[in-house]
Amino acid sequence: MITGDNSLTAAAIAAEAGVDDFMAEAKPEDKLRRIREEQEKGHMVGMIGDGTNDAPALAQADVGIAMNSGTQAAREAGNMVDLDSNPTKLIEVVEVGKQLLMTRGALTTFSIANDVAKYFAIIPAISVALYAGSNGQGPLSALNIMRLGSPESAILSAIIFNALIIIALIPLALKGVAYKPISANKALTKNLLIYGLGGLIAPFIGIKIIDILINL
Repeated sequence: MITGDNSLTAAAIAAEAGVDDFMAEAKPEDKLRRIREEQEKGHMVGMIGDGTNDAPALAQADVGIAMNSGTQAAREAGNMVDLDSNPTKLIEVVEVGKQLLMTRGALTTFSIANDVAKYFAIIPAISVALYAGSNGQGPLSALNIMRLGSPESAILSAIIFNALIIIALIPLALKGVAYKPISANKALTKNLLIYGLGGLIAPFIGIKIIDILINL
């Protein structure tokens, strides 16, 4: 919490609000300097304010939220305006932002892994037919680990699977990945394990099942 109030008032407000750290008797340049110091440390900085003296810091912050009840200068300097004028709204904004990043990362990870596995599954089936020997076992036969019915059914199975997986991912894209207050490293590891590994395994299972159904 950064405020222009005196130390006693700031300490009382911080204690009531449950704020661990505060800066009292801060001038506009002090607020701006503190924002820049945090950014130089590599932090993404969000700020919420309502006064004219908050305007420079709101403009400097990565995410500046002005209260609807604040001054015109603050509302113009911020990236968004909180219609409820609730300072705790900043926490919700951070949570929503992290959820959007996690959802985008999960979908991207799954899509990349899905494409790699999908092409690895169907390309050998197509190549085997092109380079097959007289007995039907060419030099690329060892790569055809899925033993798909034919190049035609392999392509058709991949197309059908791709259409189904896009439909299956729509609810995740709309709802988003559930947000949990964990570190970036843990979030990355979780994404790789769930969506990366899932994206690698799903095409092999899905394409094989569709291929079997096509060749019945």
